[in-house]
Amino acid sequence: MYFSGFAALLFSGAATVVAHAEQAKRDASQPYFDIYQGPNEQDSIINDLSTQLDYTLSGGEAYPNPYMSDRLGTTGPILISSTNLIESLAHFVRERVPERTVHAKGGGAHGWFEVTTPVAANYSMATVFSEVGKRTPVTARFSTIAGNLGNADTVRDLRGLAFKLRTEDGILDWPFLNHPVFWLRDPAKFPHFIHSQKRNPQTNLLDHNNFWDYLSSNNESIYQVMRTMTDLGTPYGFRHMNGYSGNTFRAVKGNDTWVYIKITAMSDQGIRNNTNSEAIVQAGVNPDFGVQDLYDAIAAGNYPSWTIYWQTMTPQQAENYKYNIFDLTKEWLVEDVPLQEIGRITLVQNPTNHFAEVEQIGFDPANMPYGLEPSEDPTLQARLFAYGDAQRYRTGINSKQLPINCPLNPVANFLRDGAMNFNNQGKRPNFWSQQDFLSLAPRPYNDDNHTIWTGGAVKYLSTPTEADFDLPRIFWNGLSERDQNHLIYNVIWHLGQANDSTIRTEQCKIFYHVNATLGEAIAKGVNVTL
Repeated sequence: MYFSGFAALLFSGAATVVAHAEQAKRDASQPYFDIYQGPNEQDSIINDLSTQLDYTLSGGEAYPNPYMSDRLGTTGPILISSTNLIESLAHFVRERVPERTVHAKGGGAHGWFEVTTPVAANYSMATVFSEVGKRTPVTARFSTIAGNLGNADTVRDLRGLAFKLRTEDGILDWPFLNHPVFWLRDPAKFPHFIHSQKRNPQTNLLDHNNFWDYLSSNNESIYQVMRTMTDLGTPYGFRHMNGYSGNTFRAVKGNDTWVYIKITAMSDQGIRNNTNSEAIVQAGVNPDFGVQDLYDAIAAGNYPSWTIYWQTMTPQQAENYKYNIFDLTKEWLVEDVPLQEIGRITLVQNPTNHFAEVEQIGFDPANMPYGLEPSEDPTLQARLFAYGDAQRYRTGINSKQLPINCPLNPVANFLRDGAMNFNNQGKRPNFWSQQDFLSLAPRPYNDDNHTIWTGGAVKYLSTPTEADFDLPRIFWNGLSERDQNHLIYNVIWHLGQANDSTIRTEQCKIFYHVNATLGEAIAKGVNVTL
């Protein structure tokens, strides 16, 4: 009786389960749970005012007061059950991602790139340039370079102007500088140079001996030294400076139709700089002047813009040019290689959240759609690895999934998993499977013959030559008397703080080799006899 009663109960329960299971049957083609429902919900309230929401923990659980903790009585110890306190403190000490080793301090904004001429379409098949009037969404970031996150925006340094174009064929990143050249052309020197500009490992102070030690022993840097020591080295904020690709790229129209290009972004606001004294005062009054000036201008509807130009060379022209077109210490003089307008970048929208849109953004010159290609420029080749790898270190292996970095066209590949992956490409195979075959877009051109090598692999380091002094002399002779005097004053002020007389002497010799008047004036100012 007992068994029969238990069996009846058991089987009646099983019948109930079966009945419930029948009711729960659903169309298998419809997902029972959408893993993006939560993120979509958070996105839907991102612009809501705090007064429209209630305080919760990070898991969404309501909590009575953000200042509350669990404790024994009103005077006893804090308890481990203080979820709100523990969560707040644990998150607080992890708020910062590693700052950029270079370009740490900066500001940014959003806008568009608009094609203004058919020039780029004549040289490149990239659809971003396909028709006049076409607009592509852009995010820009402007920065100082050598200093850390607490740097003043007015320090004497190069500036970065980086633009992320979200084209229909993928991301196009333009990481520019506000000078057409750089301190070096051998990429292995880059960490050494940056270390010389950073803080002394013993004192943790900026070290003028280290700064000039590197420059005085690497003569090819002299053109960038002279440009940086004019008032161009202390721009008035971020809106009043030009941007230059520096590196050489290739624009490809078809199988056998391509040219070398350099890219320039000319400020439509005009060039405006601080003097050395003005930059020092501004650093004390408002060290965030560049960030604030950009933000305030856009907020007031004074939208900054940059007109974009290409310089182009055929392979034959490049072979016959007076300088190596892959030498980052040399520019293509506009009288030799004219500027050709292709478009304009206009910034019209400030960030809603600085960390999400300016700090987490990452730029990688390897991001280029078909129609644009890298050249053999050795510093560019190094950047093609280093820029992307810097973001993999800073914001993780899945940093391109972050909203600010995410392309607008579909992404389909076999990169899976990793920390903070929130779009793992669903159930698609994680290898090139014949069961669910990932299609291949046809190659729009054959670039097999675009580069023909004429030598074998060697270990190479460039040697400074007399050609490294051509552009510095042209630059010096082109400066007004006022600008020449400012250059001399700025060098004396900066080099004079290096207490190593050997370093001061070596650097004065380099200036003297550029121009005797320049070298003698600086030597006198820093107490050096040539």
